[in-house]
Amino acid sequence: MKTSQYSNRHETIYAWLMSAPALIGLFVFVALPLLGGIYWSFTNKRLISPLPTEYIGLQNYWNLLGVQVIRLDPETDAATGQVQTDLDGNPVYPRTRAIVRGNPAYAGFRLWFTKDVLGNRYVVLARDPTFLRALVNTFVFVLVIVPGQGGLALIMALLVNQRLRGRYVFRTIYFSPVVTSMAVLAIVWTFLYNPDQGLINRFLGAISFGSIKPAWLVSADSALLAIIILSAWQAAGFQMIIFLAGLQGIPQALYEAAQIDGGNTWQQFRHVTIPQLRNTTVFVIISTTILAFRLFTQVDVMTKGGPQDATVTVVFHAVDTGFRQQKIGYGSAVTVLFFIIVVSIALIQRALLKSDVEVE
Repeated sequence: MKTSQYSNRHETIYAWLMSAPALIGLFVFVALPLLGGIYWSFTNKRLISPLPTEYIGLQNYWNLLGVQVIRLDPETDAATGQVQTDLDGNPVYPRTRAIVRGNPAYAGFRLWFTKDVLGNRYVVLARDPTFLRALVNTFVFVLVIVPGQGGLALIMALLVNQRLRGRYVFRTIYFSPVVTSMAVLAIVWTFLYNPDQGLINRFLGAISFGSIKPAWLVSADSALLAIIILSAWQAAGFQMIIFLAGLQGIPQALYEAAQIDGGNTWQQFRHVTIPQLRNTTVFVIISTTILAFRLFTQVDVMTKGGPQDATVTVVFHAVDTGFRQQKIGYGSAVTVLFFIIVVSIALIQRALLKSDVEVE
């Protein structure tokens, strides 16, 4: 008995010693920065400043999330009471700047967006509209990239899983963008997206006789789409390898049984491949979601958050605020708030997907 207890204790000590380098690395490079960020988020700390750091409580978070909504009624003629209209027949609204300026209730707020609803114009003010726009852009990116990139990866995995000559070459080609530096790829794709000389627009112009010529990174309408296309192309190879491993783990006997029952290719894919890939798909969805929220390099290299904040993301805003504007306290608040959002989404996503697997 004593020998067994000594052996177990020896193994425990050995396990702690073997895991110590990893645990120390996690503590130094993950836990300490997280704790420091939480602490600094309640201060006005700047990167370089002769002034002492002061505790300001929740002011940074209020500046991030502060929003006010103003309803503007159409201007009316003082004599007749009729709504004034412009030359096109649209109602004339008072200028937002004239209402906000000089009103202490709106001090520190800036225009985020306006929306016309049922004959009234609603003006949404925010203390940091760039952060809110970054939050919206990040969620749009995630909602598009997760199903789009995952679907593309599954299709690629199905193709390279076929017993065809040269399939290993295609696996290498599809996976090569994953191991290439994103900064390098972003520079190359910036040239490809050039509206006049880029290869993409030259190809689109050739097949459409010059009628299709997107502005890509120059236009606020297409800049985020351009980054989504690059990101899906670059990272799909990683998910392809994961799906490929899942496909090769499916017993061939299941397909043979489906063929005996008269199942065609689509029915085999729907009733055999998809259910057998459920756990793999759960991993791909969760990992892709977390990675998509980290969007930064493409934006920093290709657009710097522009045009008109069309591609600004939360991570880019945090880096820009914390290091370029040297507002470490405010940038820390951005990262802490974003960390809470991402962790909450990941936990909810995991719970929903896990329950779905158990029900199935």
